Amino acid sequence: MNDDELISRRKKQNADRVRAYRKGKKDLGAMPSTSTVQSDEMQQLRFAYSQAQDYPVDLYYLMDLSRSMKNDKEKLSLLGDLLSETMRNITSNFRLGFGSFVDKLVMPYVSTMPKNLQSPCDGCAAPYGYINAMSLSTNSKYFTDAVRNANVSGNLDAPEGGFDAIMQAIVCKSDIGWRDQARHLLVFSTDAGFHYAGDGKKSFFDVTNSSSIKELTLGKLELFALLGGIVQPNDGLCHLDEKGTYTYSKLQDYPSISQINVKVKEHSINLIFAVTSEQIGVYEELSKHIEGSSWGKLSNDSSNVVDLVKDQYNKISSTVEMKSNASKAVDIIYKSACLGTEGDLMVTNKCDGLKVGDVVYFTAEITLKECPKDPKEWKQIFQIYPVGVSESLIVELEMICDCPCEHPGHYLYKETPDVCEGNGVLACGVCLCNTGHFGKNCECSAANSSFPEMERGCRPQNSATGPICSNRGTCDCGVCHCNKLDGGKEISGPYCECDNYTCDLNKGEMCSGPEHGRCVCGKCVCDPKYTGSACDCLLDQSPCVSPENGKICSGNGHCSCGKCICIAGGDRQYYGDFCEKCPTCPGRCAEFKDCVLCEVHERGPMLQDDISQAKCGNCSLHPIIEEGKIEANETSGEHLCSFYDDEDCLYAYVYLYDETRQLRVRAQRERECPPKIFILGIVLGVIAAIVLVGLALLMLWKMVTTIHDRREFARFEKERMMAKWDTGENPIYKQATTTFKNPTYAGK
Repeated sequence: MNDDELISRRKKQNADRVRAYRKGKKDLGAMPSTSTVQSDEMQQLRFAYSQAQDYPVDLYYLMDLSRSMKNDKEKLSLLGDLLSETMRNITSNFRLGFGSFVDKLVMPYVSTMPKNLQSPCDGCAAPYGYINAMSLSTNSKYFTDAVRNANVSGNLDAPEGGFDAIMQAIVCKSDIGWRDQARHLLVFSTDAGFHYAGDGKKSFFDVTNSSSIKELTLGKLELFALLGGIVQPNDGLCHLDEKGTYTYSKLQDYPSISQINVKVKEHSINLIFAVTSEQIGVYEELSKHIEGSSWGKLSNDSSNVVDLVKDQYNKISSTVEMKSNASKAVDIIYKSACLGTEGDLMVTNKCDGLKVGDVVYFTAEITLKECPKDPKEWKQIFQIYPVGVSESLIVELEMICDCPCEHPGHYLYKETPDVCEGNGVLACGVCLCNTGHFGKNCECSAANSSFPEMERGCRPQNSATGPICSNRGTCDCGVCHCNKLDGGKEISGPYCECDNYTCDLNKGEMCSGPEHGRCVCGKCVCDPKYTGSACDCLLDQSPCVSPENGKICSGNGHCSCGKCICIAGGDRQYYGDFCEKCPTCPGRCAEFKDCVLCEVHERGPMLQDDISQAKCGNCSLHPIIEEGKIEANETSGEHLCSFYDDEDCLYAYVYLYDETRQLRVRAQRERECPPKIFILGIVLGVIAAIVLVGLALLMLWKMVTTIHDRREFARFEKERMMAKWDTGENPIYKQATTTFKNPTYAGK
């Protein structure tokens, strides 16, 4: 067996043994298992979670009792019985507790003037840090009395000392009365912000908003940085006296957010921030940094606190999120179908929508990423637990990070001077060199590492010129020792020519992310499902299969990296996810039109006269008939078709292929037919119109001539009358007459 084989065998012998057992009573279930896997391989651990029926609930109400919350305190005292009754409708095993807080009793948080330490405001009690007014109990009347008798006080700055109160309410397990097997709810009620770690040393104080500006005599500046003088960090321990008062308020700084988060996880607390609308943004962001916490909007007088607590409890209890406290050497990936079928596993550690009796199965894929340097850490015990529930799954992890042949007494372990040039021991066929020596056979000494002949071994092809170790390492006795980098970056290779951070990027991720590939020696080594220089190309062509005809890209293109590249050119232009759309192509509309005409409108060439045959022959579209004008939803892949029948009536329908690649047709019930034209009516109408127009013109002409004649006659009469008055007789006038006599006339 050569050295390379021995080294390979040693690497493959790295493994972890997993044995799991349950800690708790009801919510988690898993069969204990023991298994061995090689390093970088995965071991599955399957377990189940179920929400227990009538599971015990401990609710501790922590309230800000600065003066601005006085009305809220009075309202809460009236709602104690209702809150208890509401929670007992959810679980009969319910207990309730109450505590209040203001702030630290040092400047600049509260005024330290003697009279203000007695009563900082009208009707206010002496200020205090935190008081446990009522430990967890089933007596709701005791809760009402505790709230009613709680002291309202005042402070100077806007933020409150709520973090001190939260820490004490969490860690003082026996004083508060938290039960081991119960869901722990800590309701934090306030209308202000919070102090956190570091504020005890220095705090900024707004003088313009202070009622004690005359007492402070700090001049005319609007903002001051005042030293609180508390430099001792918060120790995360319980410091309550026999009266339930926090005694280290003046001695320790406020806890940090991370300290609160650690204690919340350690004691399985569900922290609910019940805050007014002005503070929603602050506490919403805070809840993102505290495991298992949530927030709700509190009305100005806390009148909605019962509904808020009920809603937040239902939200918390209907969700399960799995976490673990495993070390960085262990990688755990959770998979679950949640409430779906087991075949629909997805990578998730969180499931929603759970009800009592629902069972959710999780599969934890446990992988040993690397062996810890300290052999004492090769055997570890960690917990897998649901957030906010005091139940957990204990996992014992044993890592095999060495071989028996590395220890004295094994036949492959030799310490004789004839091995490894006398500068080391031979273990598993590999030299383990003494300090100051190195090399394959410990032949190199650190004192002789600068000789030119040794440097030749640090260049490719044993060259006498060129960069040593690619200018990214040091050469010791002909062996390159590559530079160490931070941030997960590594330089490797016999000549430090390789690295894991210069590969191609895709969407800002190296090799398109760890799910697609990894960077090895400057090139992406892709997962079998992907290819390309950045592992950005999906090899699987199933996403390109058209649901219409089952062909790749509908036969109108080719599949590249899981996406269709459609044919473009000529008189046909294809587009769509499956190249199924073509504005200049007939599509399948013509194929279905006769069957739709027959099956929907009972006419057309497919309609059979022979009653012994099917009404529409071989047609089997079975379209869905809809009222009104039909339209196509192009986003879902529907195609709109419309044609004219033998009566020049327009009929329309749409078709698509659903997820199961089944043809679906929707048709419009009514055809759109042109209105009927009555020729005789049109002719008679035209004739009548002509006659009426002629009569109208004749009457108009007659009217005009009559009016004209009457005007002429009237003018004539007028002139004649005028002539009568102008006529006169001339007395000397004689009419010009001539008298003739007929001589033959006999008469006389």
